[in-house]
Amino acid sequence: MAKPKLKIVPLGGLGEIGKNMMSVEYGEDIILIDCGLMFPEEEMLGIDLVIPDISYVLENREKVRGIVITHGHEDHIGALPYILPQINVPIYCTKLTQGLISVKLKEAKLLHQTKINVIPSDGTFKLGKLKVDFYPVCHSLPDSVGLVIQTPIGAVVHSGDFKLDYTPVDGKPTNLSRLAMLGSRGVLLLMSDSTHVELPGYTPSETVVGENIDRIIGAATGRVLVTTFASLISRQQQVIDAAAKYGRKLFFAGRSMTEIHKMAADLGYLKVPEGLVCNIDQLQRVPPEKVVLMTTGSQGEPTSALVRIANRDFRHVHIMKGDTVIISASPIPGNESLVSRTIDSLFRQGAKVFYDRIAKVHVHGHASQEELKLVLNLVKPKYFVPVHGEYRHLTMHAELARTMGVAPENTFIMEDGDILELNTKSGRITGKVPSGNVYVDGLSVGDVGGVVLRNRRMLSQDGIVVAIVAINKQTGMLVGRPDIVSRGFVDPDESKAMLDASRDLIIKLLDHDGKDIPEGAMYNDVKETLNKFYYEQTKRRPMVIPVMVKV
Repeated sequence: MAKPKLKIVPLGGLGEIGKNMMSVEYGEDIILIDCGLMFPEEEMLGIDLVIPDISYVLENREKVRGIVITHGHEDHIGALPYILPQINVPIYCTKLTQGLISVKLKEAKLLHQTKINVIPSDGTFKLGKLKVDFYPVCHSLPDSVGLVIQTPIGAVVHSGDFKLDYTPVDGKPTNLSRLAMLGSRGVLLLMSDSTHVELPGYTPSETVVGENIDRIIGAATGRVLVTTFASLISRQQQVIDAAAKYGRKLFFAGRSMTEIHKMAADLGYLKVPEGLVCNIDQLQRVPPEKVVLMTTGSQGEPTSALVRIANRDFRHVHIMKGDTVIISASPIPGNESLVSRTIDSLFRQGAKVFYDRIAKVHVHGHASQEELKLVLNLVKPKYFVPVHGEYRHLTMHAELARTMGVAPENTFIMEDGDILELNTKSGRITGKVPSGNVYVDGLSVGDVGGVVLRNRRMLSQDGIVVAIVAINKQTGMLVGRPDIVSRGFVDPDESKAMLDASRDLIIKLLDHDGKDIPEGAMYNDVKETLNKFYYEQTKRRPMVIPVMVKV
């Protein structure tokens, strides 16, 4: 009997940055790798988060053995609170990742019903017929891992998010000897991080950032505010070290930053000297030259601590002349204008601001071209699938793999939903599964679709006009003049003549000498007439909503 084929199905993260989720299927066993979210694009009006479509997983729920998490960033764990209520399977991850997941699940009141298995960063476990080995990788978050999945037809390596930093903050570099050993034995498939494939050379070490933060804090004469991602624990350690070195007290602002600091310190991932960290309520009692404040808000999020400080809307802190602000993060695509606005506001209030364009206060956590080449050279895979990137990243990484000796027919540029089937002799993309975006809007998950977003876009661009028409219940005749209410379309005072003319149009349209016209037909006639009239007058298309009131 022929062996089953290995099926690789990306459900998110290919052709986009975020919502990483990959299904690895062999026979009756499915392993899900990561379960991330994506932040909404500019045109996704009112949407809070975007998560993967797991229709395929739900159709095959009896095969799913667990969710294996490579590390604790939002684009890898953020969808868990929304996915687990639909398919409650065990989670497998390292200790720090478990801590970060627990914070999220506790907030969603799902922690007590979720089984989280903590695996060492070099540990091994079995899920059905598939054996999973972790190996340590260096990323911007400690306890990150790559995966080796041993299948009956060969080894599959998933790199996770990684870079080759030989002097990381936590002292644990990527385990290259493990990759070399796997390469010498033969690897069926490598799936590798493509995020920064465009960048030549090597990604700079975190040590560079630590030295610059140390220098800036040492030279500052007043308070120092540092903002970064709440989960960037290595950056927290660098700030802790510098604050202790220069005799400053450390304060935290922002709920997620405070919670993650406490969790990481409790688990031993942060080394914090006794008495260094103080409650933010004590901030006013400490001289400015003795203060370091870590805050959320590196992406210019409107409700974050740094943005509220910049807007003079934060109870404990107002910017004053002599303050130094370090923005230790790069803007996520789409957030550039928010971040720029925050930086401008800080400068305007007299702060000295250091950010990635003018100082080396942040390095990314992803491999550049030479590191990607080294991994390809060590692993020597038969098949290669670039993952974690937009389509241009995947294309460039596939080309890089070809230059490193992977056969062109064995290199697959996939998109979300593609089904790749592999055996020891050949591989091909055989079909597609549902893989669109699922939108989270407040408490609603998946209820908002394309029609709602299109309506929101229309409202945001040209506004809304409501035409309220009173109809006599007995005769079907118009009662009085219609009322026109407009929002976001035109100024009602300046455009009074046009709005009055549209009332007259409705009166003329509905003057039907007592003929019985169905309400639906009236609704459509009023809508079409007003749409045409407003476009002729303004060259704009507001959303027109007729409201028929029977009296």
